[in-house]
Amino acid sequence: MLTLTNRDTAPRKVTGYPDLKILAGDGSPLEVKVEHGTSYFARDLGPQDLTVQPGEKVVAVLAWSATVTSGDPRTGAAIAVVPGPGEPAQKQPLDTDLGTTDTVTVSSWATEVGA
Repeated sequence: MLTLTNRDTAPRKVTGYPDLKILAGDGSPLEVKVEHGTSYFARDLGPQDLTVQPGEKVVAVLAWSATVTSGDPRTGAAIAVVPGPGEPAQKQPLDTDLGTTDTVTVSSWATEVGA
């Protein structure tokens, strides 16, 4: 789960889906397809215009499958997330076993995880 906390003193607007990249161990972006929608972890509530008050949080759920069909499986070592247009990317370590699908699914920013 991705969590975005407003640490500013003013409300912030968040809309739609986080922009993200899966990074290799050397920090370079991997060629990974990012799909928006529902995954087996959470239902996507769809893009929303949210106002996040100081100290409040919004969440998005990131999911991937380690399915191996043919070829060599790939892994990622980190994630770079841009919370919204014009915002700086935030990088965090995140081990991702992408199998051979090279696809991740992310839900929209929401005030709670869709069940």
